[in-house]
Amino acid sequence: MNLSPDQAVFWQWGVIKLNATIAYTWLIMLVLVIVSILVTQHLATGLTRSRWQNSLEMIVIGINKQIAEVGITDSRDYLGFIGSLFLFLVTASLFTVFPFYEPPTGSLSTTVALALCVFIAVPVYGIQKRGLKAYLYAYTQPTLMMLPFNIISELSRTLALAIRLFGNMMSGAMILAILLIITPFIFPIVMSVLGLLTGMVQAYIFSVLTAAYIAAATRTNKKLATT
Repeated sequence: MNLSPDQAVFWQWGVIKLNATIAYTWLIMLVLVIVSILVTQHLATGLTRSRWQNSLEMIVIGINKQIAEVGITDSRDYLGFIGSLFLFLVTASLFTVFPFYEPPTGSLSTTVALALCVFIAVPVYGIQKRGLKAYLYAYTQPTLMMLPFNIISELSRTLALAIRLFGNMMSGAMILAILLIITPFIFPIVMSVLGLLTGMVQAYIFSVLTAAYIAAATRTNKKLATT
């Protein structure tokens, strides 16, 4: 068992590599796309609905409710982005029940890519909601001297998102690898279950933090609104 999916190389041609991180990321995306197509093929608006549609609606309503509870008024506008992040991370964790699978979130490249998506999405949503002037003005609050510190804070929280997710996923894989060597089979099974739970929690935390950042970026400044 590798400590990082980057170490498992399936195919290589020169400097071009197909490692477990890329392969399992594509696999997760493929599964999500196929399941989405199958579930949404025959959606009903009446009282009689399929179990798949009921499950889908429960997931969508649950995610939308969590986004709204963070403080975002128009939660449906951000449901697609935040929901996609959450479902990707959850699926990446659920697949750990299969042998020889290594979650791509155990690679720093994956967590950095996800954090960069959030880093780009936050100002985009903020500018769309508040306008360029109001969004940039927020960086000078409460005083102009806070501008460099607010910029550093924006960069550091992106790094924290990536490192937090990577650290938790990699540490779980490391503990499981050690237990596979020094303990009976029952302990790795228990640790796999705990790792699955950890992955679920990390998916929730990552999504909620993303929603919180978007909520802060899209919050209307009353001072500018009255001018």
